[in-house]
Amino acid sequence: MLRIRLSILLNILLTTSVFAQQKSGIISKEDFVFLEGITKAVLDASRIKAGQELPAPFGKNNTGETLIRPGGRDTYPSFWIRDYAMSLETGFISKTEQQHMLMLTASTQCDQTWITKGSKPIYFPGTYDYEGQGTNEFGTFPAYCDQFYFIHMADFYVKQTGDLGMLSKVINGIRLIDRLEIAFKTLPARSENEIVYTTDAFRGVDFGFRDAIAITGDLSYTSILKYRAANQLSAIFAELKNNNKAKQYKDIAAKIKAALPMFLDKNGMLLASNGRSGQPDVWATAFAI
Repeated sequence: MLRIRLSILLNILLTTSVFAQQKSGIISKEDFVFLEGITKAVLDASRIKAGQELPAPFGKNNTGETLIRPGGRDTYPSFWIRDYAMSLETGFISKTEQQHMLMLTASTQCDQTWITKGSKPIYFPGTYDYEGQGTNEFGTFPAYCDQFYFIHMADFYVKQTGDLGMLSKVINGIRLIDRLEIAFKTLPARSENEIVYTTDAFRGVDFGFRDAIAITGDLSYTSILKYRAANQLSAIFAELKNNNKAKQYKDIAAKIKAALPMFLDKNGMLLASNGRSGQPDVWATAFAI
């Protein structure tokens, strides 16, 4: 979580640095350089090199290239899509690293029930333990955010590298661009406005960082992620000269944008949902801004 907080703060400062050229900055140049150095150091400590041993029982990185985990030392020894995707804007992740983690994510896109290394199925998210499962404390489905972070990973890679050919690369029989569309269409959404929703009976967590909170109804944070992903897919298809699909996703984004005020409270905050745990949501409000 330290790396994520540093990355988010660095991104905010990078965004405001343009205005700092005309007005006084929110921090001094020396402080910014210090923060940048810390962010780079934490990111470096979070890298798992090819073949590097991980804490038991996780073995070693057998993917052939570097992975980036949520933090350094022995914390969270796995590659998590959302943590990695939220750190991309730091500018400290190379083209080679991005390409590998994008292809790895695409190759593990779910097309069957997940089976562990011991060939024992896990039916609920939030555990590695076959014996200890049996509760939907963390929802019945994987978190409703990684699908859109996957699209963000691809969009960032293409924009930074200009490598449109990567979108046509076939992974396990399916092109990357098709996998992005599959990811986009996975979650339940209202037909009239494209807002993502969940129910008590078939609950999915809206955002993996708060997977212990039961949030139901129409979901603001996930819908904002979908809004961004729709715009990203629209831009990607425009680059591919597919104007029909570019317009299709732009129209979806417009529907979501028009519907998002439904979550506003009297103080201008966005509520997490219009169902259970429908409280003012700092994450959603900040992300929407």
